[in-house]
Amino acid sequence: MESPANQEKAPDNIESKTPEKKTGNVLSVLCAVEDYFCIAVLILLAVLPLLELAAHFFFRTGIPASSGFIVNFLLFASLLGGMICTRNDSHLAVSFVQYIPEGPIRINLKIINNLLSAFIAIIIAWGSVSFIKLGLDGTMIGFVSRRVLALIIPIAFTVMAVRFLKKSGFTGWKIIIPALVVILGTAASFPVIAKIIWGFNMPDVVFDICDIYYTIAWYAKVPLVVFLIIAALGGTPLFIILGGLSLLLIQASGGEMDAVALNIYFGLTNQNIIAIPLFTLVGFFLSESKAGERLVNTFRYFLSWLPGGIIIVSVIICAFFTSFTGASGVTILALGGILYSILSEYLKYPEKFSIGLLTSVGSIGVLFPPSLALILVGTVMQVNILHLFLGGIIPGILLVAVMIVFGIVISLKVKIPVEKFDLRKAAVSLKGSSLEILLPVFLIIAYFTGTLNLVQLGAAAVLYVFIVEVFIYRDVKLADIKKIFDKAMPIIGGVLSILAVAKAFSFYIVDTQAPANVASWMYNAISSKWVFLLLLNIALLVIGFVLDMFSAILVVLPLIIPLGEIYGIDPVHLGIIFLVNLEVGYITPPVGLNLFLSSYRFGKPFVEICRYVSPFLLVRLVIVLLVTYLPPLSTWLVRLFGG
Repeated sequence: MESPANQEKAPDNIESKTPEKKTGNVLSVLCAVEDYFCIAVLILLAVLPLLELAAHFFFRTGIPASSGFIVNFLLFASLLGGMICTRNDSHLAVSFVQYIPEGPIRINLKIINNLLSAFIAIIIAWGSVSFIKLGLDGTMIGFVSRRVLALIIPIAFTVMAVRFLKKSGFTGWKIIIPALVVILGTAASFPVIAKIIWGFNMPDVVFDICDIYYTIAWYAKVPLVVFLIIAALGGTPLFIILGGLSLLLIQASGGEMDAVALNIYFGLTNQNIIAIPLFTLVGFFLSESKAGERLVNTFRYFLSWLPGGIIIVSVIICAFFTSFTGASGVTILALGGILYSILSEYLKYPEKFSIGLLTSVGSIGVLFPPSLALILVGTVMQVNILHLFLGGIIPGILLVAVMIVFGIVISLKVKIPVEKFDLRKAAVSLKGSSLEILLPVFLIIAYFTGTLNLVQLGAAAVLYVFIVEVFIYRDVKLADIKKIFDKAMPIIGGVLSILAVAKAFSFYIVDTQAPANVASWMYNAISSKWVFLLLLNIALLVIGFVLDMFSAILVVLPLIIPLGEIYGIDPVHLGIIFLVNLEVGYITPPVGLNLFLSSYRFGKPFVEICRYVSPFLLVRLVIVLLVTYLPPLSTWLVRLFGG
């Protein structure tokens, strides 16, 4: 051990930088372990349903405790993904902060957001410990207790809290500020910490202190709700805002704060949502390979002899990709370059038309199976997901057809030359992309015939694209697979983090009978079903301005379900109305996600992108009205094949 004298003589650079370097190396190793652990869990999530299917087929028996392990793999993947999102600063948030120029205001907003996020994450972490100890039984899943597996919840939220505090950037004596946040978060968690220590037999004095917390929450709920809404507009991650609202409102209504952890656990061990990470992986394997290029060439060679043939290509390919990724941004970033070069640089379409088209069709596949949004809507509404898949087909085709017709009209107007049909090139390109073209065919047949359930379908799709892209086409090297998972994990973690806490918020909404009360008030105020539908469209378009689709499904849809029942709206029709409205939100100023991504991808000012998209936005609004006021568009196939 060095003496103080020797330490004083050490060079400054060695004294200060060596510990940082060691710390950085340790953190890098921990982050790598975290990444690989998450990848391993996602692989198991894809492999185990297939092994279970094979065991049933060959041996007429299943794998013991497989369903329990599968849902817990989902829990691990969700929370590990949330940790990675926090590390990469990629949680979903409202985009108003984009309008604030770089400077002190924006820096201070980020600091406040990180401190608030850490504060709420600390409370959820303490609540999850209480839930595991008192609210979860010790049922064994295979050879592991549920309580042991559920420990990932407090671990994940503790790690997220630490990362939020680290991102606040305080060093030196200012480290007291993050320390104060930890103390305050722990103090705010007193009711659940008391339950951890004393269980349900608290001393009277402790019980009285807890009562004070409930009283404070009751009187402070209005200003605190307003504060959280302002924080959301300031860029605080949406999952933190929903978690904070859930904690506050549940406690203010006399409930237990660990109810949030309970809903996180049961929300993330739901069989219906396992397909979300699986199909997200499918989409990223496709987008990171040359599948897009092959499909574009195939459709181009087959359709470019038609007026507006390349428009047809662009719309169909974008719909195909978005239906798998569930993220329009992936479609724009993956296909925007190649389609823009063909449209604008090769065929000489006007630049504003090309960018407007690609921006608007980036979300056009949301209504087609196996859309993640449709799966979530079915889960929230407790509607057969098969029926929603059927219900989205005709409105989806209508939307694609209208966008194509609009593009063809523009092609004829600006006199874009058509290309000669080349049978040899068409045949070669079809052969090259046949395996990708067969993917949706395989999925539709397997699911609609009942051969595979939704989880098995997602797992089979992952295996299919893995074999095709890695071993047959060899676009993806084995060494590149981690990069694909790295890109998919923020999407998976971001969506499932919101889903977890939104489940708790939905629990509060339903528990207070808010949907029934809203429905009763609305019915007394508006008796006409058609007026209600018009107001619903307007409300959903406004919601689409500020909330991403997944958050809106989980938070707003539970409020609308009773309204649909009162006005006699078919649940499938209501779900499709909800999605087709929110889909327009992706291209609606001022915070449409596609507008920002397009500005980034094509290097154009945000205001110009808004102007380019405006004609397509008007077309989409017409489709919204058609889908809303013509219910058979959503229900006819369900009645024909959904029995």
